[in-house]
Amino acid sequence: QVQLVESGGGLVQAGGSLRLSCAASGHTFSSLVMGWFRQAPGKEREFVATIDWRGVSTYYADSIKGRFTISRDNPRNTVYLQMNSLKFEDTAVYYCAAEYPKYAWPQYYTDSEKYDYWGQGTQVTVSS
Repeated sequence: QVQLVESGGGLVQAGGSLRLSCAASGHTFSSLVMGWFRQAPGKEREFVATIDWRGVSTYYADSIKGRFTISRDNPRNTVYLQMNSLKFEDTAVYYCAAEYPKYAWPQYYTDSEKYDYWGQGTQVTVSS
């Protein structure tokens, strides 16, 4: 079983930055594919970024490419999402997700249904 706890959300002005963290329990973190998703009010959950289990390869949604960076620290069992140049439309609840690498990366890991483990979410609000 994997438990995930996000932190780092908050209120920020447009153009500002935030760094989200997701701490994972258990001793299998270095075996997990990690992803970040977000869900804005009235919208479906959407893919943001994913990182492979080694932390070597990353993949991003077009909407945030060049502004957000996903990274991981395997000894600390933590994955991060550095968000720069935030826009009003980035406002959402951000979720951390984890899954063992059962599928081809990154294609399948842009699909929220491929992840079995989820955090509770952290709110990011960008004021315009």
